[in-house]
Amino acid sequence: MDTARTDPDQGRVGPPSRRRRGLRWVRRVALGVVLLLVLPLLAAETALRVNYTGDPADGTYTRGQDAIWLGHAWVDGRKTDADVAALARRLRGTGIRDLYVHAGPLEHDGTLPKSAYPRAGWLIPAVHRALPGIRVQAWLGDELATESPDGMRLERAATRAAVVTSTREILAAGFDGAHFDLEPLHSGDRDYLDLLDDLRAVTRAHGVPLSVAAHQIDPLPAFHSVWGTLTNHPKWWSQAYFAQVARRVDQIALMSYDTMQPLPSLYGGYVAQQTSLALEVTPPTTDLLMGLPFFHDNRFGHRASAETVPAAVRGVRLGLSRTDAGRERFGVALYVDFAATEDDWTAYRDGWVRLSRSRR
Repeated sequence: MDTARTDPDQGRVGPPSRRRRGLRWVRRVALGVVLLLVLPLLAAETALRVNYTGDPADGTYTRGQDAIWLGHAWVDGRKTDADVAALARRLRGTGIRDLYVHAGPLEHDGTLPKSAYPRAGWLIPAVHRALPGIRVQAWLGDELATESPDGMRLERAATRAAVVTSTREILAAGFDGAHFDLEPLHSGDRDYLDLLDDLRAVTRAHGVPLSVAAHQIDPLPAFHSVWGTLTNHPKWWSQAYFAQVARRVDQIALMSYDTMQPLPSLYGGYVAQQTSLALEVTPPTTDLLMGLPFFHDNRFGHRASAETVPAAVRGVRLGLSRTDAGRERFGVALYVDFAATEDDWTAYRDGWVRLSRSRR
């Protein structure tokens, strides 16, 4: 049977070629792949937007357990007594109890030269005089060699031992605790857990807290594994691994920023979800803090117009309301002092602090 057809403009046209049928098949497969990728993403983003709706419960505001990360200028000689006085004025009447003062970074071998924090002996008593009850913790960190050949290697016992020694030295210098931020730290890293066990023994002997900055928790089951396969940067932790870390420390601050969300409502919904996921597995004896973005970068993973303090505070309150509204060992952590604007401070006070005073 002749299946050829006639085009009134072009004349006789033959049957569709095998090549064109193949191209149609390729296009259909490509469309299917796109739908498989896009539809779950749209569903997840819709869920985040829904997660941002509703009203926070009464009483979901500061418990006086908040913290702020402070830059290296506070211990390297650039700050003065006048700066401490200004900081005291800024923090009075807020819920901030802990200062994470950058005293590193650690060397890749785990050591920390005393020249990294030459003014600690001035800063700590100055803060104690100006702000009685505020703890000055040493913020220590380094880049891990998990995704590149350079960096700290926690699998080396000698490196972990050096980190422990550095912690003893920093506490001997007068700091009120040790706060660690080691990145990128992959979910399931057993060497990190071993290090925390050793560090906990040191901080307990000194009667001070062991604190860590933590990665975000999988927003979808096993998402870190999928993302790691696609990008070689898993980014998230499983909820189970977050729980393992939280059980080993006195304080855990979830870095709930750099979320790749494009809108404040989606970011706030994401923070609400992260707050709930963290609350579900953090022991009641561990302080849980949710990080607030006091910085305004625009780069891959962070859109300043979306990741705002008002959206984060509302998300924190919604997650707290839905999961454990009465939890006392809970707060927010502000990142970071040298990038903060007056609007950031106002949003923190109005949404998380001033609300508490108005209801007392």
